[in-house]
Amino acid sequence: MRRTAGYNPNQVAPVRTGSLAALLIMALVASAADAVRAPYSSVKPVLEAMRDQLPLELVNPDEAKWDAWSRKEDAAIRARLEQGDLDSLVNLLLFGTSFTKQPRIQIQEIVYASKSGVLRARLDDLMKGLRAPAGNERLVFLRGLVSLKGMDPDTAEGAQKIGVFILGNLERVLKELRTYAQRAEEARRPADATPEFIERSRLFRDRGVSLDTSILPNFGIEETLRDLKTRGVLREGGVERAAVIGPGLDFIDWDSGYDYYPQQTLQPFAVHDSLLRLGLAKKGMAGITVLDISPRVLDHLRRARQRAQSGQDYVVQLPRDPTRQWLAPVVQYWRSFGDQIGAPATSLQPPALLKGLDTRAVRVRPAIVLGSEPVDLNIIFGQYPETFDVVVGTNIFVYYDEFEQALALHNVAAMLKPGGILLTNSALPERPEVSMKVLGFTKVQYAAGAGMGDNFICYQKQLRAP
Repeated sequence: MRRTAGYNPNQVAPVRTGSLAALLIMALVASAADAVRAPYSSVKPVLEAMRDQLPLELVNPDEAKWDAWSRKEDAAIRARLEQGDLDSLVNLLLFGTSFTKQPRIQIQEIVYASKSGVLRARLDDLMKGLRAPAGNERLVFLRGLVSLKGMDPDTAEGAQKIGVFILGNLERVLKELRTYAQRAEEARRPADATPEFIERSRLFRDRGVSLDTSILPNFGIEETLRDLKTRGVLREGGVERAAVIGPGLDFIDWDSGYDYYPQQTLQPFAVHDSLLRLGLAKKGMAGITVLDISPRVLDHLRRARQRAQSGQDYVVQLPRDPTRQWLAPVVQYWRSFGDQIGAPATSLQPPALLKGLDTRAVRVRPAIVLGSEPVDLNIIFGQYPETFDVVVGTNIFVYYDEFEQALALHNVAAMLKPGGILLTNSALPERPEVSMKVLGFTKVQYAAGAGMGDNFICYQKQLRAP
């Protein structure tokens, strides 16, 4: 059987073409088993305080209206995951190297690539990959996705429809990027960066929910944790329980876009790694609770935990493009990533198209993997029946509007111990009816130049409700 170059099917169990429907079924089962819907009595103060921003279905709210609306909107948010998958399909078309030898296409090169024939050639190669995925789990998943939409890549008619479908999604993504850039520009004020930051914090409120992720926000989280320790907000050995909201799955993101290694998740392991490195983890800390709505993320972690039960490590691939010119502290973080939770592993070598890419890999210990507990929970409408010292949520609240963000912040507060903290790179509405206050900002720079960093905010649960 032909193997896609550089692809290692042994880390993750092969996914069959028809498994997309199975994942959807598992999501429904997991949702019923794991999710704890926030009761009306809990969210009532938020609804009453934000009455002018409520949707029509929640005007003059009561328990029945909240129950009906929250269930409907929960389903609508989960449905946005499919559009996020289609965004990943576009990323694969532009940046993927596992199915083609054609040069990668940056967003600003789309017009040239179209005129030169590179875009067409990449599309043709992607179609060939969908017809014969050969164990490439990204292609297998996308084949299942288009098949569920009634398009068969094995027929000439189906292939033509899929090609039009992919290019249509590329056009949609480009249009959305222009819209988001315009929104941010309209919010920009020369003397005050706050309005632009607030707008960027909910920039994707009407976009598909994407799973793509990278290592950079995890550096930002570690820097913020270090800052909080220095300021005395967090103490040595003070974190007993921690959670991550929406850690993502490294399918192929729009920034770096690598697909030569199996899909992986980073943030649960990165947060555990940082807490140990900084001496913040309490001795015997069990691990990280992962709160997510994606059946793919939840299933990925569950299968990793099953393998860990039999003693198998979880191998994380960490490519780095030296042309990105990360700042020295970021490079050092990349070099040390995983040294608290695992050991160096042999990295998969990238294909010729990625010549010059620096690589390293980490073998995460089974005990750490077993400590990463996946829970199906929508943070807008759900509360986990445990309390945490630290909750992390990066690049996740950006998919919601102000009202939804207020509900999310309220639900996070319900899951935090008094004095517990939320770390995020989004500005959430700080409201008197929500028992959370901003402690401060940590500005993190990844590389030289404007737009190459993040602002991380620490929200702390007040010792007494206001």
